[in-house]
Amino acid sequence: MSKKWTYLVIELKTGVFGGFKLEALQEELDKQGRAGWELVNVVHATPTVSSPTLIFKKET
Repeated sequence: MSKKWTYLVIELKTGVFGGFKLEALQEELDKQGRAGWELVNVVHATPTVSSPTLIFKKET
């Protein structure tokens, strides 16, 4: 029997110069983990330009 997944993509907000607070990242990871989401990837192409994108999955 194959598993079915639901995915959630969240873009972490950054500051004016592209940086982000580690506390904000930790809070988002904890929040989604409590809701049953599992982090599967983080995409952060260029730290000075783009925001980190968090990709989660949950079995449905």
